[in-house]
Amino acid sequence: MSKKNKEENEVVEEEVFTTEKETTAEETTADIDPIEELKSNLEKEKDRNLRLFAEFENFKKRTSKERIELFSTASEGVMVSLLPVLDDFDRALSEIEKSDVAGHLEGIVLINNKLRENLKAKGLTIIDTNKGDLFNADIHEAITQIPSPSDNLKGKVIDVIEKGYILGEKIIRFPKVVIGQ
Repeated sequence: MSKKNKEENEVVEEEVFTTEKETTAEETTADIDPIEELKSNLEKEKDRNLRLFAEFENFKKRTSKERIELFSTASEGVMVSLLPVLDDFDRALSEIEKSDVAGHLEGIVLINNKLRENLKAKGLTIIDTNKGDLFNADIHEAITQIPSPSDNLKGKVIDVIEKGYILGEKIIRFPKVVIGQ
């Protein structure tokens, strides 16, 4: 073979090779319609956008709820530290009522009422628990069980040792009770 024939042969081989590449590329693009491909990509992006939007809305709701809860219980530490003071007021009032010191009773009752009204304005409420109420483990803390004086007091509150309190919607101290067996 002459040099010229070799060069022509190589050029022909290159043309065949590039033509084969072009037909392969045309076949793959011919299989997938560009419009269908764009529609598919658009649907994927719409779905992704919708999911991101829903996730963001859930995030906003969750943070809003957490923020409201934080504001309603922000003073929990102060309230918990004041509960023993309220207990002392209750004990002092019950002792003063037993004695004949009317002037002292009136002053302490005024101070007690003022303190309780201020705490109530800040969201503190008393869990209403009375003797004879049915014991509920979700809202009561049983200190002890004693034999009930009568059959109708079995499983019920016989005595309330300490009152329970709710701050906002959260129980910050459960009422401590004695229940009948």
